[in-house]
Amino acid sequence: MNRQLIASVFALGAFLLATDHASAQQNRNCAPRAVVIERLAAQFGETRQSVGLGGNNQVVEMFASTDSGSWTIIVSSPAGLSCVVAAGLGFENLAEHLPPIGKPA
Repeated sequence: MNRQLIASVFALGAFLLATDHASAQQNRNCAPRAVVIERLAAQFGETRQSVGLGGNNQVVEMFASTDSGSWTIIVSSPAGLSCVVAAGLGFENLAEHLPPIGKPA
């Protein structure tokens, strides 16, 4: 997987996890995880592409459609509440390797 993409996803997740959790629960972009995943699949054809564990045992996941290029990042609490934190177009699945040590990317 593209380490830069993964690092960006986790950096965004870490930033979002540092925000007030109570306000996230009141956000209209939150719902039970099963509902969010079903909607991403039904409306956008997105499936999970990457996953990681953030602070406070929250799960950061990226869903995307390789057909349409749409993508969505969600953060899920241990209680099962998932919030959409970012979405967009132009998803590409990359498998880049790190450059040799001492050589710039």
